[in-house]
Amino acid sequence: MSCAGGGGLPVVDAMTPPVLVVAGPVTRNRLTGLCDDVRTLLESTRAGVVVCDVAGLGPPGLTAVDLLARLRLAARRAGGDIRLRDPDPALCALLDLVGLRFQVEGEAEEGEPALGVEEEVESGEAAV
Repeated sequence: MSCAGGGGLPVVDAMTPPVLVVAGPVTRNRLTGLCDDVRTLLESTRAGVVVCDVAGLGPPGLTAVDLLARLRLAARRAGGDIRLRDPDPALCALLDLVGLRFQVEGEAEEGEPALGVEEEVESGEAAV
């Protein structure tokens, strides 16, 4: 069985966030380049957010926390933010421990219901 796929690049609209793949280990020298990459991606798109794929970042530690904090700072200075893709659960726990909150791709934003969840209250019943 074969699949005849169209050639070329997939169609991407202007609001699709760009993706920056962050693979570890990240050194101080490479950190500056990654911050520059975030700024460039935000300036070249209108998405307002850069998705940072951190699946290959390696074992979570304070270096990873420092990296993500600096990437977020660079993004905010450029008028945007970053969102994490595929973070290790231990990295999320460490970020939470130090008080950094990042939106993770696939999770509902704060204050929004999760996709596919509908709350319904019948008339006459108290909301729970």
